Amino acid sequence: MIYKVYYQEDANEIPVRENTKSLYLEAASEREVREKLKDRNYNIEFIQLLEGNYLTYEQASPNFILEEI
Repeated sequence: MIYKVYYQEDANEIPVRENTKSLYLEAASEREVREKLKDRNYNIEFIQLLEGNYLTYEQASPNFILEEI
């Protein structure tokens, strides 16, 4: 399954919507996504499962790049 992760780069700062970034990651569950990203100092705001038409839409975006972790 493919997940879209919304995050802030520094876990110690207050989240600001304008600074929110996203990445795409393949994992079996949301828990696995968190395990894969635990060594990074990210403040994870939201993890969204992408499937169906929404996945197709995201894959058409030029920003769609699966992270290799």
